[in-house]
Amino acid sequence: MTQTCFRAEIEKSVALSLQKIFEVEFEEDGFPVSSFEDLENPVNWEIAVYCNTELAEETHARMQRLASEANIRINFDRDDLEDKDWVAETLRELTAVRAGRFIVHGSHEKHIPAPHEIAIHVNAGLAFGTGHHGTTAGCLDMLSRVIKRRTFRNVLDLGTGSGVLAIAAAKAMPCFVMATDIDPVATQTAKFNCKQNGVQAHIECLTSTGFTHRRIHEQAPFDLVIANILARPLQQMAVDIVAHTAPRGTVILSGLLPHQRTPIIASFRLQGLPLTHSHIRDGWLILVFEKT
Repeated sequence: MTQTCFRAEIEKSVALSLQKIFEVEFEEDGFPVSSFEDLENPVNWEIAVYCNTELAEETHARMQRLASEANIRINFDRDDLEDKDWVAETLRELTAVRAGRFIVHGSHEKHIPAPHEIAIHVNAGLAFGTGHHGTTAGCLDMLSRVIKRRTFRNVLDLGTGSGVLAIAAAKAMPCFVMATDIDPVATQTAKFNCKQNGVQAHIECLTSTGFTHRRIHEQAPFDLVIANILARPLQQMAVDIVAHTAPRGTVILSGLLPHQRTPIIASFRLQGLPLTHSHIRDGWLILVFEKT
């Protein structure tokens, strides 16, 4: 599937403002939005939105409407991108990520971890999760934090993507991890990465829409649930997440923007899951709850 990028050079404050607006608008579409400094001309910043080419005209119209509503006059340049493995191309340029006790790296880098570090070798392929995104790195930060005070035995990684969070849990503790994703490509990628990290015996990867798979019910309740998804599905699954969490169990949620904090906390508090900690990494919100 070909991709189209709409981009424009503007001043920093406008770029950051548009980024917030576009992230909310295109959250459910799953379209990446970014803003960053132009290194060759630091006065300018660039705002960019990536979408499927077949939806390019519709996406451009939505962008122009949102800019107009914000009283921002802007013209976007359009680039239709070559149909190639951009993930593989990008991975060649990515450096290792450190988050808490964990260091995540790709096959193009070899790392000898320090005594206190846990190395995770992961290739995202077509699945989300190289560790470089703030939601994944933030979950690793919080996983590092919660395992300092207790050991978890039965873990659910909901929306596993590349499997990096499941692998981190399995490497850090003597536990069983169930790693689920709605996307069968992600499930296969996670299985491959589990094998690459030598933890395939401790992780079961399966394709499931939410909690529909019978194995989830058989394995529940979980004393640790990690769900790095998006705000709306997390709210929709709040009842199921809490129902499948053991008493005194811990839940780590991410894929959230800071302005989504209040409704997410309210949804889970109503189910008897009070907030115990919050964390922001690279502009993304991570919430930690503990079941009473």
